[in-house]
Order: sequence, then C-alpha cells, then structure tokens
Amino acid sequence: MQTINLNNAIRKVYKLKEKGKIIVFTNGCFDLLHKGHLSYLEASKELGDYFIVGLNSDSSVKKLKGEDRPVNNEMARSKNLLSTSIVDDVIIFDEDNPLKLINGILPNVLTKGGDYNEGEIIGADIVKSSGGIVEIIPLLEGYSTTKIIRDYDEKA
Repeated sequence: MQTINLNNAIRKVYKLKEKGKIIVFTNGCFDLLHKGHLSYLEASKELGDYFIVGLNSDSSVKKLKGEDRPVNNEMARSKNLLSTSIVDDVIIFDEDNPLKLINGILPNVLTKGGDYNEGEIIGADIVKSSGGIVEIIPLLEGYSTTKIIRDYDEKA
C-alpha cells in the first residue's frame, strides 16, 4: 500500500494478472475524503483483488476544479486513500485524464461514479477491447466535496 509510479504499477499488475488476480482501477481527485467516497471505493474494491486509484495531481485538480482546489495536497490525499483498508496502491498523475494509466495498466475492471454514463468514461473503450468491463457505481446521495466546501463557506 503505497504511492507508486506507472512503471512499477505495470510490473506489479502483470505479476498479479499472471496469478489470475482481478485488477480494478478508478481515478479522481478525492480532495476531502468523505462517506460518499468511501462507499464508492468499497464497492469498487469488491469487484476484484487489487484496487489501484489514479489520483489527480494538485495541478490537474486546479485545472478541473479551480484555483482554490485542492484543499488537501496530493501527498495528503494519497495518504488518506492508502490509510483505508480499501485502496491497494495510488498513482498520482499530472495529465488532464487517466488515459495513459489505463493504457499501461489495462485493468480488468474500470469503475466510475453514477454521475457518469459509459460513453463519458475515459478509457472505457480500451478496457472493454482488452476483455475487461466497465462498472458504474451508484453514488451515495448528499455527499460531494464541492457541496461540503460550499456549505462550510456559507457558515463561515
């Protein structure tokens, strides 16, 4: 359970696949780890043996969410994910999307939250063409980092 780079992840995944293990991958910012995230991560983990999270770097979160984000830096967010018993490894990525990670890892299962449809999921075509599946995990209602921050700002 650690933050690893793509080359190490590819080697690890290759060995695990040789042993018949199912590799699950998701990606996101996971800025303020909350109950909704944990529910989503647990459901993802249940779909396989080894669960790896592609974590947006600080610079990519800023591009996606704005200059005030992330609240927690990438190392803190990675440590939070790894401190759960859910996530096996984390790869921090700078690109706008996780396509490079998905191409390298070729997970058996790619998960995204219920606010996506399969046509919007980056890498879904790659995973499916390599024999994998794409799973859309229902979101836990009422939990959103953006909402938590907005509610906090309104109270302050």
